[in-house]
Amino acid sequence: MSPPIWRGAASLVLASRSESRRALLSAAGLDAECVAPDLDERAVEDGYLACGGPFEDVALELAQAKALAVSAERPDAYCIGADQTLTLEGRIFHKSRDLAEGAQTLAALSGKTHRLTSAFCVARAGRALVVHRDHADVRMRALDPDEISRYLERAGPGVLASVGAYQGEGLGVHLFERIEGDHSVVLGLPMLSLLAWLRHENLISL
Repeated sequence: MSPPIWRGAASLVLASRSESRRALLSAAGLDAECVAPDLDERAVEDGYLACGGPFEDVALELAQAKALAVSAERPDAYCIGADQTLTLEGRIFHKSRDLAEGAQTLAALSGKTHRLTSAFCVARAGRALVVHRDHADVRMRALDPDEISRYLERAGPGVLASVGAYQGEGLGVHLFERIEGDHSVVLGLPMLSLLAWLRHENLISL
């Protein structure tokens, strides 16, 4: 029987209930317990932007806040916080509240290239050990209203869990014309950068 990939002296915790992020870790041989942080994300974001923080670093701020919130409850564990933002033409987008708002988001993204910024933070004992972000530029093909309606009808309310009202690991892939960047960034967790840090810290071994 092969030894486990995870070599950390304490358990690995994902500060999220995101199925796509958990699946990314699991596919890499890392089984993480999922613990949702008790955090008002919009309040954290609004406070950060009010202090002059740039859009590009909102995901960093939120990833760190999530990791530290769960680390306060689980100080012995290695807690991974992650977040993703979508920006286009100086505007930051949030998750849609319903499918009608999702249709508006997709119409705004149609035929344009938007940026997805995904960040992670690993915290332990209430201290951030690393904070990092990567980005991917996604070109969405031009979509007419009927195509958007058909997509949302087929994809269903699950798309509301995604900031762009699409899920690249599912039917959302039909909406893309081009992706420049690591696919795991599109899914919300920069796996290549995370794994590189874990290897550097001797926390994983293949």
